[in-house]
Amino acid sequence: MNRRAAALCGAAAVVAGMITAVPAGASPAAAAPAVPAAGPTWKKCGTKNYPTLQCASLKVPLDHANPHGRKITLALSRVPHTSRKTYQGPLLVNPGGPGGSGLTLAGFVAASLPKSVAGQYDVIGFDPRGVGASRPALNCRPGHFAPVRPDSVPATPALEKANLDRVQTFAKACATKHQDVLPYIDTVSAVQDMDAVRSALGAKRINYFGYSYGTYLGAVYAKLYPDRVRRMVLDSVVDPTGVWYDDNIAQDHAFNSRHRAFMAWVAKNDATYKLGTDPEKIEKTWYAMRAALAKKPADGKVGASELEDTFSPGGYFNGYWPYLADAFATYVKTKNDDPLVEAYENFGAVDTAGDNGYSIYTSVQCRDASWPRDWDEWRDDNWEVYEKAPFLTWNNAWYNAPCAFWPTDSAEPVDVSNDSVPPVLLFQATDDAATPYEGGAMVHRLLGGSSLVVEEGGGNHGITLSGNACLDRHLAAYLTDGRVPRGDGEADAVCGKLPDPKPLTAKATSGAGSRGAALHGLLGFRG
Repeated sequence: MNRRAAALCGAAAVVAGMITAVPAGASPAAAAPAVPAAGPTWKKCGTKNYPTLQCASLKVPLDHANPHGRKITLALSRVPHTSRKTYQGPLLVNPGGPGGSGLTLAGFVAASLPKSVAGQYDVIGFDPRGVGASRPALNCRPGHFAPVRPDSVPATPALEKANLDRVQTFAKACATKHQDVLPYIDTVSAVQDMDAVRSALGAKRINYFGYSYGTYLGAVYAKLYPDRVRRMVLDSVVDPTGVWYDDNIAQDHAFNSRHRAFMAWVAKNDATYKLGTDPEKIEKTWYAMRAALAKKPADGKVGASELEDTFSPGGYFNGYWPYLADAFATYVKTKNDDPLVEAYENFGAVDTAGDNGYSIYTSVQCRDASWPRDWDEWRDDNWEVYEKAPFLTWNNAWYNAPCAFWPTDSAEPVDVSNDSVPPVLLFQATDDAATPYEGGAMVHRLLGGSSLVVEEGGGNHGITLSGNACLDRHLAAYLTDGRVPRGDGEADAVCGKLPDPKPLTAKATSGAGSRGAALHGLLGFRG
C-alpha cells in the first residue's frame, strides 16, 4: 500500500513603484469587527435550473481598517429556507478560485442537498470582492490567454523571454488599471467581507461550505472569528502551510500523477481508442502530439500551451476523460483536429469571466503571501520539478509568475491552527491533484476537533454533492444536527470512490451530464 492508503487503514526581479498598504493581517488581531449593515433587499433572479434564487447587493468598506472610507459592492444570492419547523440560519457557500463566482453555487447546493436539509438553511452565495457581479470587477488584461501563446516549456532563451514578457505585461496592466484596489484584494479582506455579510443578515453565527480555495477562506474566517462559526464544511482542502508558492509546486507533481492515471484509463479502454495497452507508450504519444501542435497549432488556435489548458481540467474531474480521449485518439489516428479544437473551446478557452477570475486569482495569491522575486529561483525550481513532472509544471509556473513582479507588497499567511472553533467537517480525495491529500490531513491536525472523511482512490477535486452517496450521507448528517464521524486513524471515515467513466457511445455521454459535471462547471479550474 502507498503511504496515504496505509494511513487510512486505522479508520473504518521586482516592478518599480511598489503599491503599499496596511498589510493583510496574519492574526486575529488584524480582523476589524464588521460594521453593522442594513439587511439586503432581495429580488427574484431565478434561472431555469434554480428558479427560487434571489439576488441582492451589500456595500462594504474597501479597507476594513477604515470603515467610513470608500465602499465597494458585493453581489449576493440566496435560496431561502422552506422548513416551518427548523431554521438553522445562513449557509454561506464558496466555489474556490480565488476568483470563482458563488452566485449560482447557492442554487446548486440548495438543489443538491436533501430537501429536508436544504430547507433548514438560507443558502447564501456571494461574489467575493472584485469578482463577477461585485463592483468594481477586476479585469487586468482582457485576452491575456488568447491563442496561440508561446510554448510553456522555455526550452530556448527566446521562449523564456516571450513568456516572461507576457507575465510582466500582465502585472503592469494590473498596476495601471487597479492600483487603487489591489492592496485590498486578499483573503483576509474577503473574510472580513464575509463577516459583514453575516452582520447584514442579522446572524450571530454563520454556517459555511467551501470548496478548494474556499476551504482556506473558511479556515481563515474560523481563525479570525471562531465565536461566529456554527458549522463549517471544507471540501478538497488547501494546505495552509504552503500558500502559495509551495502549494503550486505540490500541484505540479499531483497533476502529473493524475495525467498518468488518465493515460492508464485510455490504455484500459484500448478497444475504443486503439492507442495501445501500455500507458507509458500512450503518454509518449501524447507528448508527440504536443510537439506537433507546438509546430502547427490546430486550427490556428490550439498550440502546446493550449493543449495543456485543454487537458488539465481532466485532472480536476474524470468525467471529462472520455471527451479528451476521443479528441486525443482522433487527432493521432486521423489527423482530424476538429474534436481537439472543440475540446479546447469547451475546457481550455478563457472567456471574459475567466479573465476576471484570473485577475482575482493573481491579485489574491500575490498579495496573500511572499513569492520569490528573483526569477532565477523560479527557473531553477521549475526545471527541477519538470524533470519528474513535465505535464503541467511550466504551464502552472507561468500562470503564477505575475507574482514574481507583482506591484503590491505581500502579507504573511494566516496561521489557521485553531482549538476554539466547533467541529469542522473535512472532505478529501486521496488522489486530488489541485489540492493534494496532504492538505486535508494537515488541516485536520490544525483544526482541533475536526473530522476528516476521505474518498479512497478518488481523484476528483470537489467530491461532495457529486454523486457519492457515502460522502453525501456524512454531509447531510452534519448539516442536520452537527454529527461528525470519529475514527482511530488519520481519517475518521473512508468512502470508496465512484467508478471511472466509460467511453462515449452513441447512447451515453459519460459523466458530462452528471451532477459531478454540474458542480465542476461551477468550481472551474485552477483551484
